[in-house]
Amino acid sequence: MKIAVVGTGYVGLVTGTCFAETGNQVICVDIDSRKVEKLNNGIIPIYEPGLDVLFNRNTAEGRLKFTTNLAEGIEGAEVIFLALPTPPGEDGSADLKYILKVAGDLGQLLKEYAVVIDKSTVPVGTAEKVAEYISLSAQVDFDVVSNPEFLREGVAVEDFMKPDRVVIGTRSERAKAVMNKLYAPLVRQGNPIIFMDERSAEMTKYAANAFLATKITFMNEIANLCEKVGANVDDIRRGIGTDSRIGKRFLFAGIGYGGSCFPKDVQALAKTAQEYDYDFRLLNSVMAVNSDQKTKLLPLIKAHFGGDLKGKILAIWGLAFKPYTDDIREAPALENIRALLAEGAKITVYDPEAMDNVRNILGNQITYAHTSYAALDDADALVIMTEWPLFRTPDFGKMNLLLKNKVIFDGRNVYELDQIKEQGYTYYSIGREAIGEEIKQTI
Repeated sequence: MKIAVVGTGYVGLVTGTCFAETGNQVICVDIDSRKVEKLNNGIIPIYEPGLDVLFNRNTAEGRLKFTTNLAEGIEGAEVIFLALPTPPGEDGSADLKYILKVAGDLGQLLKEYAVVIDKSTVPVGTAEKVAEYISLSAQVDFDVVSNPEFLREGVAVEDFMKPDRVVIGTRSERAKAVMNKLYAPLVRQGNPIIFMDERSAEMTKYAANAFLATKITFMNEIANLCEKVGANVDDIRRGIGTDSRIGKRFLFAGIGYGGSCFPKDVQALAKTAQEYDYDFRLLNSVMAVNSDQKTKLLPLIKAHFGGDLKGKILAIWGLAFKPYTDDIREAPALENIRALLAEGAKITVYDPEAMDNVRNILGNQITYAHTSYAALDDADALVIMTEWPLFRTPDFGKMNLLLKNKVIFDGRNVYELDQIKEQGYTYYSIGREAIGEEIKQTI
């Protein structure tokens, strides 16, 4: 099939590359000429494990191309994906200006029937708006389909190539036939293609992300209560996660969720509810708890150092909002770094992938280490913000020689308590007992 993907952000690039991998001819369109030039030169602007292999193979074999020309990109395309940004507006609602601008352009450019697919996460009713904008000038038949993505950063290629399910919102039999043909190679093992109306498909995406955000937030609330009553949140996670009705995923306590999806989508769904005069109290609580949870470690850090962080050197491991990505959107690390700098602390950071992105925002306000151990040199304490695997089994002997004090503030519960006790560290984590000789004197 001939496929056009408008937008080469995270979703668009993964979508285009993976569909090329299944033998389709794909052209990705973007107005950013510098990005398109880099992509045509083999430079991928995001870090996503496994994407480079598929990207290089399909560009080399001519199935994946990039252009800034929308007319060129959609020429002869049977399906046109809209994978454009929908940033939150000041009121929390999703901003559709980019999608609707392209929809208007498509109306003038379409020369034959095509299925236009909303791949971006969009509010309920967007498919109808896109169809309206295209209809203003279209001279040919078309269908607008809602096909939300369910990609997890860090495993997006696997999620795309082996989807749990494919959700498609359309009432057009012609569009259903096209979408069945498009996705058939990806569901050969029997995972379902679920057809529904457009509004239900749009709501399905928001419902999925809002539920997962709620699940994370619930465990963080349990963790906070554990600290009050003397329970261990890890044991509780194992105790409830084996219940098939609950499941073991998204039950890890920590310093809150971030990234490009959960914060924006929860906010947008709550805004949609408000527009329809419904008070979605649960989501409002989720957002409030998550906001507080992001800086959960700050009072502990201040208390440990007697309320004065001026001149203290803090090493931070992890900047991305989660492992296996360089995405720092809504990352708790950024909020904590800014707060620590405001308290007069000096910050040295290390992250395997995200340091360039942070450097573009914070510049020389902080120090960037070339290794995880280099970040520890002469630091008063270590603060863990992202649970990258390489942080899980460090050389504690080496750490002991580099840190001024054997103190760790762990926002992701990376270490087992027994492990830390053996190493003789003062250790603060989430939803578990604090460990160390200095604890009683500082809390």
